[in-house]
Amino acid sequence: MPLRIGILSAAHVHAPSFVACSQANPESEVVGLWDDDAARGKAFAEQRGIPFFADQAALLKETDAAVICSENLKHANHISAAADAGCHVLCEKPIAGEESAIDDIRSAIAGKDKVFATAFPCPHSPNFTHLMGKLANQEIGTVLSVCATNQGTCPFGWFVDPSLSGGGAMIDHVVHVADLLRRLLGEDPVAVQAQIGHNHYGQSWEDTAMVTIEFASGRFATLDSSWNKPKGYRTWGNVALNVVGTKGVIEADLFVQGVGVSQENGLRLYGSGSNADQLMVDDFVRACLHGTPPMATVEDGIWASRVALAAYRSVAAKGALAAV
Repeated sequence: MPLRIGILSAAHVHAPSFVACSQANPESEVVGLWDDDAARGKAFAEQRGIPFFADQAALLKETDAAVICSENLKHANHISAAADAGCHVLCEKPIAGEESAIDDIRSAIAGKDKVFATAFPCPHSPNFTHLMGKLANQEIGTVLSVCATNQGTCPFGWFVDPSLSGGGAMIDHVVHVADLLRRLLGEDPVAVQAQIGHNHYGQSWEDTAMVTIEFASGRFATLDSSWNKPKGYRTWGNVALNVVGTKGVIEADLFVQGVGVSQENGLRLYGSGSNADQLMVDDFVRACLHGTPPMATVEDGIWASRVALAAYRSVAAKGALAAV
């Protein structure tokens, strides 16, 4: 019997991909979508030929696993509803958009014998897997530091409404790389120092964010998580890691699989390699049906959120170090 997946909200820009990937997996099926914005949800469901549920509990009753694509500050409530209904959960990032959500999420899933995963596709990238293999072979010796980027185009909409998102570019883009750094360095971050700016759009939400992340071993990473790419950029953004070791440097761009096509409306990158979203959804389905551990757990998502939230505390303290 296939895993029955219910989608909670069409708010996130990744929701269409998660539906398509769930439908493409032979071991899963999408049973429907619920959205607290009924007009948005009905339009989304109709476009994709899936049922729309006006009642969240009714959808969860028909669901084995919930994929949560709601606005950031609604994640904790939706995780709790899905967990109480006995569902597995795959939740969009950042899993916690505010400090109070961390304890709420942990309480919601405590003692539940289900899969609780965070939607981090980047660890599934073949480029990242190859990078980790090089590090395991000590090809650049001991890692000393990392210079990273997760820049992108501004998605606007609720992403620039802090009452729904929790912030701007920093809350949106820090978490992906924070998760990769924990995997790459094999240790948890201990402190963060950050600056933000409003340099591109001049609005109250930050579009520019520079973060330094320190680890207990003394190693550190810098991260540019700005929305600094123009609307016509070749892709939505980039995730790149420049890893400095005692014997060399490894440069990895997780978005280089594809071909560039130049037309009158600009240059666009069309992916031709592995689909990281599909690999992530397949990993989640496998975990739910066959008991394998998911690549990115809820706790992984919480750690990444803690880095982003510490960055905001650093900004509030005028650039002082903030503990993670």
